[in-house]
Amino acid sequence: MHTIIAYFTLTWRPLYLRHGHSFPVHSFKMSWRPQYRSSKYRHVFGKPATKENCYDGVPITRSVHDNHLCTVNPRFIAVITECAGGGAFLVLSINHTGKVDPHHPRVSGHRGNVLDIKWNPFNDFCIASCSEDTTVKIWDIPEHGVLKNITVPRKELQGHSRRVGLIEWHPTANNIIFSTGYDYQVMVWKLDVPEQVIKNPLRSISVHSDVVLSMSFNTDGSRLATSCKDKKIRVFDPRTGTLLQETNCKSHKANKVLFLGNLKMLLSTGNSRWNHRQIALWDQEDLSQPSYSEDLDGSSGVLFPFYDPDTHMLYIAGKGDGNIRYYEISPEKPYVHYLTEYRSFLPQKGMGVMPKRGLDVCSCEIFRFYKLVTIKSLIEPLSMIVPRRSESYQEDIYPMTAGNKPSMTADEWIGGLDKGPVMMSLRPGSKLDSYVELDEKSSSTTYVSNGQLDSMHCSPPKTENELRQMFYKQQEEIRRLKEQLNQKDVRIKQLELEIKNVRNSQANL
Repeated sequence: MHTIIAYFTLTWRPLYLRHGHSFPVHSFKMSWRPQYRSSKYRHVFGKPATKENCYDGVPITRSVHDNHLCTVNPRFIAVITECAGGGAFLVLSINHTGKVDPHHPRVSGHRGNVLDIKWNPFNDFCIASCSEDTTVKIWDIPEHGVLKNITVPRKELQGHSRRVGLIEWHPTANNIIFSTGYDYQVMVWKLDVPEQVIKNPLRSISVHSDVVLSMSFNTDGSRLATSCKDKKIRVFDPRTGTLLQETNCKSHKANKVLFLGNLKMLLSTGNSRWNHRQIALWDQEDLSQPSYSEDLDGSSGVLFPFYDPDTHMLYIAGKGDGNIRYYEISPEKPYVHYLTEYRSFLPQKGMGVMPKRGLDVCSCEIFRFYKLVTIKSLIEPLSMIVPRRSESYQEDIYPMTAGNKPSMTADEWIGGLDKGPVMMSLRPGSKLDSYVELDEKSSSTTYVSNGQLDSMHCSPPKTENELRQMFYKQQEEIRRLKEQLNQKDVRIKQLELEIKNVRNSQANL
């Protein structure tokens, strides 16, 4: 390659200079400059479950709706199934692997096809579903699983005039759920009310001109991003419905959108103007143009994005694809760093994701998918694993993560309060829970335990439990500082190379 550059320079540069043109040697070199970046997740690999640890014989729905069609928590897996005369979904114990009884009881209270299901993030025995019958229903699942057909919901939400395609729980407030349907409305519901049938939502948000294709909250639930069939991304205040940002970009037609944790960025998947599948990054404060975009391929299936804010890893899974690409996201250019991809001959129709608190930390599992393989009526668990020789708990790949406790009540959220999630440690045997309040301006994290502010200058710990809590917090702070230091080292090397290239180009002129 260097020989080609040298030949091209010696042969054509005199002609360029003779005709008054400048010859940008540095730009030619930079385009071939390799990117070196150290990462603990460079060698992450996908490990599919063995046949006996899959869920076999599941009548997965034939619906063409572009949703995940599956939802998972540490106790149960739920999947929308094919059903005659109404809509139904199946709820299985997470340990109920192997062949599934074709007559297994179902949750079947909808009069139309079920389009989306979501577990309550704060209650492993509560699940929400929405349907073509224009309703949203909230179900209680018995502790020992579904032993007989469930047809009566705990709550029924009636407000949409057309079928309801998407539902999303608020990430930090208890008993708040959002729904959107083919009437172009986004509705906000409060569930802790005495009525079994709720006909009036807290708020109905009318900022869309077409069907909403996806919804995503930021970390503390103070912003809601949506993608729409009109190919636009919108960011608005979910409490008031005030539209804050809207894209008007012709080069990217968005299909799915996702907030990237606390990075103040949005990621969208969609199509380019040449109809190639594409991913794009956006500054959440400026949606005029994407900060980064990349064409992936020319396939037609919808791209589902999944983001892990603890590891800053992004997974891209295409509907109808067998492969899953994964990347690492950084807050500075070039933002997106490709790692590798998991490849399989089994195409996925939908995907479920296990919350971090349900992962196997002893095997260094950092993410787990549940692939819906319709051609085999199979649900295949797929573990993403960081290869480590040690079998001890790896503190550096398991920072504090969002737990299963709400940080505020529905009334507090309605009253204008915003709080970050209640965090938990994944260390086996640990019961450490802490509030994390995110300061959007400084991107700093403040830990609050038992309602009192902890700092590095607090009084010495008096008990073993206090000592352990302080140790975990210091470890998390050290991990965060090391990560920032590594990112700055990489940036310094990039700038040094760019300066060197500019100097070389100036010397050659």
